[in-house]
Amino acid sequence: MPFTLASLRRGRLVLLLAVLLVVARLGRMEIDETYNAPGPLPQAQDIVIPEGPAADTASVLRRAGAIRHGLLFRAAAWATRHDGPIHAGEFRFPARASLREILEILRHAAPVEHQVTFPEGLTGAQLAAILNAAPKASGHVAPPPDGTVLPQTYDFTWGTPRPAILLRAEAAMRQALQTTWAARDPSIPLTSPQQALTLASIVQQETPLAAELPEIAAVYENRLARGMRLQADPTVIFAATAGRVSGGQPVTRADLANPSPYNTYMYAGLPPGPISTPGIAAIQAVLHPAQSQALFFVATGTGGHVFADNFQEQQQHIKQYRAALAARD
Repeated sequence: MPFTLASLRRGRLVLLLAVLLVVARLGRMEIDETYNAPGPLPQAQDIVIPEGPAADTASVLRRAGAIRHGLLFRAAAWATRHDGPIHAGEFRFPARASLREILEILRHAAPVEHQVTFPEGLTGAQLAAILNAAPKASGHVAPPPDGTVLPQTYDFTWGTPRPAILLRAEAAMRQALQTTWAARDPSIPLTSPQQALTLASIVQQETPLAAELPEIAAVYENRLARGMRLQADPTVIFAATAGRVSGGQPVTRADLANPSPYNTYMYAGLPPGPISTPGIAAIQAVLHPAQSQALFFVATGTGGHVFADNFQEQQQHIKQYRAALAARD
């Protein structure tokens, strides 16, 4: 075929197209490699992503060390925009997360969850202090009424208002009390869920042993049925400390003379309301007490209690308790 100017031009065009295809291919390979390459984050980290445009997200990620180039992140986010929106919140990014992994997390991962635990036997003031000290939550709560919070662990995400967590805990207690009260032993000398909650708050404070809760509940309910004073030390402590605590300290003679209506040494019947936050086990113990005639109990000095049906037997137990204390000293 004779060589002509037209054929030369066609050859150059074919060569140019071939070069462009190769460059495009290499460019795509470079982009894919960058998109999937390990990132700079040295170790797994929780990062809070604010509401706002991709530029703000890129700035946060770059400052946290999760990406090297904010512009490249923005370009990748735009190129993959059909995969879904980028969400705000706190997310956990693994070490060396690639751009692809980071965008996948921002679009589809669940936010990091935190926990706050409310133990049994605390007052409303103590529970508020725990919640207000919980990191990652927001806002502030005043002490809730005693006995209104169900003691357990509650999950929440970064920035959750503390009042919202408290509302969940109060709703959980209302539901638990309603359910357990409906299945109560009908023979107990309690006439309302609130009375059960009040007595359970006392029982909760009397022993660290779950197995003893029904026995202690039986003592107090036997006393109520006979019109006897409860003479519960936790109520005296609660009165003496203006409701700050209801256990963990000795009772003095001055405390016993305190005219507070919470002082069950001075007044018969239940106190005006709960003195602590009872758990489900204490509530169940009050609603299903042990089959017992006991009217007294005293600590053994080893963590448990011994029970008595009459005062004479109780005095013997007290002597044994004091002897055990003296022997340890």
